[in-house]
Amino acid sequence: MENSHRLAHISPTGQMQTIFDHLYGTASLAREFAYPFGGEIQAELAALAHDIGKYSAAFQKRLYGGPGTDHSTAGALECWRRKQIFAAFAVAGHHGGLPDGGSQTDGPDQPTLWGRIKRGEQGLLEPYESWKQEVDLPQAKVPDFLMRRSGAEWVFFTRMLYSCLVDADFLDTETFMEGRERESNKTSMEQLWNKLQSYISDWFPPKGELNRQRCRILERCIKEGKKQQPGIFSLTVPTGGGKTVASLAFALAHAKKCGLRRVIYVIPYTSIIEQTAEIFREILGTEHVLEHHSNILYDLEGEASPHTIRLAKATENWDMPVVVTTAVQFFESLYACRSSQCRKLHNIVGSVVVFDEAQMLPIPYLRPCVWAISQLVEHYSVSAVLCTATQPALETIFHEFLPQFPIQELCPPDTCQWGAFRRVSFQKEGNLTWDELAVQLNAHNQVLCIVNTRKAAQEVYERLDKIGSFHLSTLMYPNHRKQQLMEIRRCLKEGLPCRVVSTSLIEAGVDVDFPAVYREMAGIDSILQAAGRCNREGKRSAEESIVSIFEGEEKAPPLFSTAIGAGKHAMVRHEDITSYTAIHDYFSEFLDLKGKDAQDKEQILPLIRSVFFPFRTIAERFHLIDTPTRTVYIPLEEGAELVEQLRSGGGGRTLFRKLGQYGVSIYDKHFAALNQAGDLEILENGAAILCNTALYSERTGLSLEADSGKGLFI
Repeated sequence: MENSHRLAHISPTGQMQTIFDHLYGTASLAREFAYPFGGEIQAELAALAHDIGKYSAAFQKRLYGGPGTDHSTAGALECWRRKQIFAAFAVAGHHGGLPDGGSQTDGPDQPTLWGRIKRGEQGLLEPYESWKQEVDLPQAKVPDFLMRRSGAEWVFFTRMLYSCLVDADFLDTETFMEGRERESNKTSMEQLWNKLQSYISDWFPPKGELNRQRCRILERCIKEGKKQQPGIFSLTVPTGGGKTVASLAFALAHAKKCGLRRVIYVIPYTSIIEQTAEIFREILGTEHVLEHHSNILYDLEGEASPHTIRLAKATENWDMPVVVTTAVQFFESLYACRSSQCRKLHNIVGSVVVFDEAQMLPIPYLRPCVWAISQLVEHYSVSAVLCTATQPALETIFHEFLPQFPIQELCPPDTCQWGAFRRVSFQKEGNLTWDELAVQLNAHNQVLCIVNTRKAAQEVYERLDKIGSFHLSTLMYPNHRKQQLMEIRRCLKEGLPCRVVSTSLIEAGVDVDFPAVYREMAGIDSILQAAGRCNREGKRSAEESIVSIFEGEEKAPPLFSTAIGAGKHAMVRHEDITSYTAIHDYFSEFLDLKGKDAQDKEQILPLIRSVFFPFRTIAERFHLIDTPTRTVYIPLEEGAELVEQLRSGGGGRTLFRKLGQYGVSIYDKHFAALNQAGDLEILENGAAILCNTALYSERTGLSLEADSGKGLFI
């Protein structure tokens, strides 16, 4: 077969794309994607090399139903022979994911890059030499910043290069298969800035003292956005200070001034994401905001609209001007090895990335997270904003990784009068039994109590007057919790009895307003988050809005013990735990008590620096949510129909996403007890269904006891 007839793809309609057209089409896109970080020639090389293995006769037979064949190793081998190690990794992984580098002792049967190179050198690949008649691989210089560095920076660059290649490959193939290019959102930061200006125009002149203080914060953020060069910033705003809109104002003003391409919000919890994304859609328009997390589902079944299709496709590579996503999605993508997760990475380049509630970055992965942010700021034209009402003491870690970029505070303490936002008073209740706590809670018409464990939440709830009392915890499936929250908000609004016992899930950004809050002893950050649910709308005086801090019956779970210890010390040393110094001292002590090793539990950074490009190993170790839990699906409400679909052999991504609204994550011990008692049905695909629905209460969710009556003290 002549080269001009060698094919890369055949469409469902029988159209044919030559390898030559696919390689050069992919190279054009990859070069464009890598240009912002100086990797355009490297990307062009990787793209031109990635499918040269398709010139083999074996692959041409594969297109017509023949057996599978390795077509990725050939291009990797050609890059390797030219001493282009970064491109070799990207090409080798463009289908199966970035491999570990391995070592020279690896044999040709190993999946490492060394093993695959040996496969080629020993003549174990299908002949593909005719590529040389059509394709000219360029000599590719690496960006200057890599000439001065080694190890970890090379690993990060390779992953960015890989992102450019796989996204370009997918897009060129998609364009050919569908017969048209994907529609891209070309809205400029200038246009979005004008929409924000229109939204806030009637805020000035501000009415009332609180609004005056909020507008001072907003104006300061706009001013800083217009003057600052790209770097790393902190935005420390008191609860109620308008942090969401102020941070967006800075991001848009800064992006417009510095020529940055998009704004990305990274948020710890889906409850905050949903609220934030809704605000941004109201300000900027639904067509400009991508909400991307596990609970959002763009249903492409049935009559999907062009807008829905565009959003669904944008989740693949974040080609939208404003993206709102989770910390899990953001950081796990930065340490991933699979093409589906890495496609989006090149679109982080040249962005303003706002880390909302930055104090909630998980301690076991804190140093790898901070290092990744530092790489983005130093080499990939990212401005990072650490945005929170309780700023963590991260300066030391950032200074270690990014000494030439000191953190700049956008709203120093003199920007506004923090006292104007003081809505609560704190008091210490000491030790309380669950019975004593219940007596105090029952004396309130409306009160929120937050405890540290799901077991404690159920214990306290059982002691409350049942009329007007509610329970919230992750033992309730997400759709159930949403329904409970709707009823809670209705009761609060109408002045009806409303006593709520919850785990910490209600603390982070859930929009509820109680006249009184009780918080079991925790870290200062958790206590202040809980306080944000008290007198949230400022309708009462701070003196009559009491946040009571108590110690319950249970010994503190090991997971919380360090935070509780640091919190107690801060409360002894500082009369005002809301002050900047108290918060800073708390986080400093908390991080010191944890120590460096605990801040990189899986030793990700030493692994990057000491081993030959261990992409797959890193991806296997880096999981931001690292609790050993199993999901149990509850066949109630719509969940019953979804479970039937699962039983009948369904199991696609769309079904599992819908089922996520009816799933409860439980610890292994709880799962084992339920299974042993015969309360679970385990399907062939490993999915678990609660077959004894008597164990699920409409008030408290999944029981902590199996049908045998054996208690599980978790």
